[in-house]
Amino acid sequence: MKIYAIRHGETIWNKDRRLQGQTGSDLDEEGVLLAQMTAEALADVDFDICFTSPLIRARHTAEIMLGDRQIPIIEDDRIQEICFGVWEGKSCAPGNMEIPEDVYRSFHKDPLNYMPPEGGESIAQVLARTGDFYRDIIARPDLQDKTILVATHGCAIRGILNSVYEDKQDFWHGGVPMNCAVSMVEVKDGVATLVLDDQVYYPEKYYHSFYVKK
Repeated sequence: MKIYAIRHGETIWNKDRRLQGQTGSDLDEEGVLLAQMTAEALADVDFDICFTSPLIRARHTAEIMLGDRQIPIIEDDRIQEICFGVWEGKSCAPGNMEIPEDVYRSFHKDPLNYMPPEGGESIAQVLARTGDFYRDIIARPDLQDKTILVATHGCAIRGILNSVYEDKQDFWHGGVPMNCAVSMVEVKDGVATLVLDDQVYYPEKYYHSFYVKK
C-alpha cells in the first residue's frame, strides 16, 4: 500500500490570513496552478482510490490531481480540517489579529496544550479522528495492494501522519506543510515507512508560509 497525502492548494482565505477550519474558501488562481503542477509531477502514479476531506478546497485539489483518472473519490469527515469554532473567518494576520494572539501562537508553538475557542477542536480531538482514519485504511484487506490519494489540510495531515512520525510529541513536524506539499507512506506487513516528506513540485517563487515561524 502506498498513501500519498496532499495538503490542498492555496486559497483566498490563506492569502488573506483568515482562519479557515471547517468553512473557508475554494482554491484561488495560484492554488489551482500549484495543484496542476503537482498533478503533472505525479502524472505517472497509478492511483486506485482517493479519499478526500469534504471541504471544497480539498475536494477541488483532489479533482485536479486525478485529472481524467476514473477512480472513486470518497469524502470522509475524519480528514477535514481542525474546527476553529467561533474563530473561523477571523483574521490572524500580523497587525490585524481578531483572535487572542497568545492562544493563536500556542496553536503553532505548543499545539498539544492549545486551548480551542467555543465550538472548536483540540489537537487531541484531531489526532483521534485522523488516527482512526489512518488505522482504518491501513487495516482494510481490499486496500493492501492499492495506491491511495488522500486530499486533506495542514493540521489534519499532521494528525494522519502522527502515527508514522518518529517524534509524536512534535505535532507540526517542523511546521505547517506548504500548500500542495505531498507526503508518501508505504505500508508493508503493517510497517509504515515515510518515503516522501512534505515534497513540493513547484518553483521556489511560489513558496509561501502564512503561519507563525518557530
